[in-house]
Amino acid sequence: METNLSYEMFVPTNLLFGAGTLEKLSEQCLPGKKALIVISNGKSTRANGYLARVEQQLAKAGVAYAIFDGVSPNPTVANVNAGAKAARDNGCDFLLALGGGSVMDCTKGIAVMATNDGELWDYVPIGSGKGKPFAVRPLPIVAVTTTAGTGSETDNSGVITKEDTFEKAFIGHSSLFPVISIVDPELMKSVPPSFTAFQGFDALFHSTEGYIAKGANVMSDMYALEAIRNIAECLPRAVRDGNDMEARTRVAFGNTLSGVVMCLTRITSEHAMEHALSAYHPNLPHGAGLIMISRAYYSYFIKHHGCDERFVRMAQAMGMPEASKPEDFITALDRLQEACGVADLRMSDYGITPDEMEKFMRNSREVMGIMYTSDRVAMSDEDIVEVYRQSYK
Repeated sequence: METNLSYEMFVPTNLLFGAGTLEKLSEQCLPGKKALIVISNGKSTRANGYLARVEQQLAKAGVAYAIFDGVSPNPTVANVNAGAKAARDNGCDFLLALGGGSVMDCTKGIAVMATNDGELWDYVPIGSGKGKPFAVRPLPIVAVTTTAGTGSETDNSGVITKEDTFEKAFIGHSSLFPVISIVDPELMKSVPPSFTAFQGFDALFHSTEGYIAKGANVMSDMYALEAIRNIAECLPRAVRDGNDMEARTRVAFGNTLSGVVMCLTRITSEHAMEHALSAYHPNLPHGAGLIMISRAYYSYFIKHHGCDERFVRMAQAMGMPEASKPEDFITALDRLQEACGVADLRMSDYGITPDEMEKFMRNSREVMGIMYTSDRVAMSDEDIVEVYRQSYK
């Protein structure tokens, strides 16, 4: 099994993991005197009492705060600009992201634009971004995650959508690692079953992509396989019973490990292909889009024998100890999707039409083309379109 024996690792976040760890927030050395609490534009953070609990912790620590509640499910440049203005207007010297991947990603964009001039896309390194260096260090970030999906609490980048050009691209820098992250599975009990599944598969695919990527190494392999094992074993339980704290904790653990995988190796083009879908159809949850294309996507690499032994090992980690051929991974993937009730997702239910496939291919190449460089087998434009077509329902 070909494995890189050298790697670079830098994950400087102080991570507090486990049920009840939110209550330890006030005990931490917070990075400023006034926080901008960043939450989504939905109701759940307030309705479930999470915002009130964070406010209590900040008050206990003697830290002032303001609230910005303008983050959409697929965060946009407009969300970032509004949040940065709120941080400046309120004199906030650090940010506290309270929510899922969208909130944490948007907070990273806000951190940049609260201290730097120009437009966010001046600092985006891909697509039509200008890739300029930051003139001023971004505001420090504290992350309190309420979902198990993106791993954004342990990595240094965030995905933002530029609506006028349909670009879903990332902003990334070592200064965007959260200073402190709290992963408290008790905050995840309120996530509905379908979104528990979508988010869990997003976390799973961060590790499956990292495991088959060109840059996979001895350290990323260790994290990825353990993440795959935990998520595959416990995600169906978390979907069936959101109050199953062992399952919630194990899925959250897998997600956190997957976040580190992305710091150790670049993930592959599956994410590039999905970002194109949700850039044009922002009502499509990112994890749902990944699930839709996953079977055809991984079948392509199995058909072309990109890394047969790695697919066998992933199938074994997903609960098939008898796996002996790469196709067994597809069987394990099918079984997991069925167990989580997401095997029959349909692109057409989100307004996607068959005539958009070439548009998606071009977008994925132009905006997230860097991810295709991680693939062990090069995909032609026709190959990409064919994966979309095979995935369409």
